Amino acid sequence: MEMIARTRSDLEKAQTRAGYLFILPSSVLYAVFVLAPVIVTFILSFTYYDPMAGSHWVGLENFQRFFTGDRSLQIFGNTLCFSLFAVTGNVVVGLMLALALNRAMPAFLLYLFRLAYFLPVIIAAAFVSIVWGYFYGDDLGVINYYLVHLGLPSVHWLTSSQTAMMSIVIMDVWKNTGFFMIIFIAALQGVPRNIMDAAIMDGSSYWRRFFRIVLPWISPVVFFAIVYASIGALQVYESIVILTRGGPGDATRSMSIYIVEEAFDNFEIGYAASISVIMTLVILVITTLQLFASRRWVRH
Repeated sequence: MEMIARTRSDLEKAQTRAGYLFILPSSVLYAVFVLAPVIVTFILSFTYYDPMAGSHWVGLENFQRFFTGDRSLQIFGNTLCFSLFAVTGNVVVGLMLALALNRAMPAFLLYLFRLAYFLPVIIAAAFVSIVWGYFYGDDLGVINYYLVHLGLPSVHWLTSSQTAMMSIVIMDVWKNTGFFMIIFIAALQGVPRNIMDAAIMDGSSYWRRFFRIVLPWISPVVFFAIVYASIGALQVYESIVILTRGGPGDATRSMSIYIVEEAFDNFEIGYAASISVIMTLVILVITTLQLFASRRWVRH
């Protein structure tokens, strides 16, 4: 009996060692490329760092500078504004497309529509932004060309502070809504058919069935879509850089762009690190608020 227990103990130890060896490479990579940069960034956020002259401790001065500067607060507001409209557009339009395609139709048309709406998702944001830059051009833009031919005034899509942000939101929704459409279609196909048939026999209208049965059933997927879209929108970078470079003025400049400019253009690495910490905390706070709010409407 003692021999069996000892053999089992040796086997468990060998399995434990093998398990640690299997996770060692990923753990090392995570520590070097994720954990270490996060720690260094957090430390740098409390310093003034000059690549040539070294660094010195400044405490909360970088954070105070961000929250008291008019420009930084405007950029912070731009990021929140873009996130609000982009998340709303992506989730709502994606859900509407999913509802439109979640019905009986010829298989050819079904797969054609799904491919057409999902295709922009797999195209790099840089390429999409370049193409939409031609659409939005003031003089030679495709959209203004047709507006003028219809007798309507042309619009300064990217060169006016009144329309630049919404123009980027429209492009972002066009590019990313297909991803949310696909996950919503998968969720809709999981709604029990017997419940829907019973509601139809009771004479419930389409929208009553949607709000009372479908939406509560797919609410966990909707919550995931909102959180996922929020995290991505708060980190928006490529599309704004290519389309407007943060302009006109600072009308479309996001926190990600601000971080890059302060770190690599102005060499304010400590200040840029503090903005990174702030952006991380903002993402954490918003995600936490969404998690608490989900307890009221997400079906468990």
